[in-house]
Amino acid sequence: MTDQPIQNFYPEDVAICYGCGRLNEHGLHIQTYWDGEEGVARFTPQPYHTGFPGFTYGGLLASLIDCHTMGTAIAATYHAEGRGPGTDPEVTYVTGNLNVTYLQPTPIDGELVLRARIKELHERKAVVTCSVYAGAKECVRGEVIAVRVRSRATMSEKVKD
Repeated sequence: MTDQPIQNFYPEDVAICYGCGRLNEHGLHIQTYWDGEEGVARFTPQPYHTGFPGFTYGGLLASLIDCHTMGTAIAATYHAEGRGPGTDPEVTYVTGNLNVTYLQPTPIDGELVLRARIKELHERKAVVTCSVYAGAKECVRGEVIAVRVRSRATMSEKVKD
C-alpha cells in the first residue's frame, strides 16, 4: 500500500468533493490507498448514517463506492502511465455510470472496508468494480464506468455551456 491516499494529491481547487474532498469540512473524507493492484478504503459509519435501525443508509454506501472507484481509477492510471500521483498532466475522472447491488443489509456499528479493482482501463475510460465489506461479509457490490476528462478547466467550460 502507498503511505498516502490518492486524494492527498488532488489539487486544492478540486479537493472539495463531498465524498472524498480533503478540504470539505462536512464531507465523508474517503481515502483510497493504492497497492498497484487494488484500491482500499476504510470508513466507519456514524449513527446519523442510519437508513434503517442498526444499518447503514444505502445512498451513503453508493457514495462511498462512487468516490472510492474514482480514486482507484485515478491511482491506476498514474500507475499504468508509469508516473507518480499528482504529476502533470493531471489525471481526472468523473462518474459515467454507477451500478450498485445491495447483497445484504450493511451494519452501522463498525468499520467498513472497500476494495476496488480495475476491470478495464482504456485511454478515455475505466471500468472499476468495488465491494464493501463489514468484517468478512460482502454487503454491497458496485461497478462503475469512470470517464477520463482532460482537466478541471474542461469541466468548468462544459458546465457553463
